[in-house]
Amino acid sequence: MLSVIRTGGKQYIVSPGKKIKIEKLENKPGTEVAFSDVLLMEKAKSLEIGKPTVKGAKVTAKVLSQRKSKKTIVFKYSPKKRFKKKTGHRQSFTEVEIKNLEEQA
Repeated sequence: MLSVIRTGGKQYIVSPGKKIKIEKLENKPGTEVAFSDVLLMEKAKSLEIGKPTVKGAKVTAKVLSQRKSKKTIVFKYSPKKRFKKKTGHRQSFTEVEIKNLEEQA
């Protein structure tokens, strides 16, 4: 039993009990969030592909935490110009645990 959802411009393969890191959502930890942008749904060895989304399908998840990823170093350098610039970036993300996959008939 799995699904493909779209959130934050990215697609994720999810199944019940799986923990994923997605683009930051404005939900507090402990709350539930529903994803209605389901692109593919697999149940009992039958595959349903959306055009573009599966009608009536919904994936619910519980928000576990709001955190930042490891720092990425950005270093710009221009030879013969004496130009050096070093900056860092930490991307925010939300960690969610998939609870269940629902499909209305």
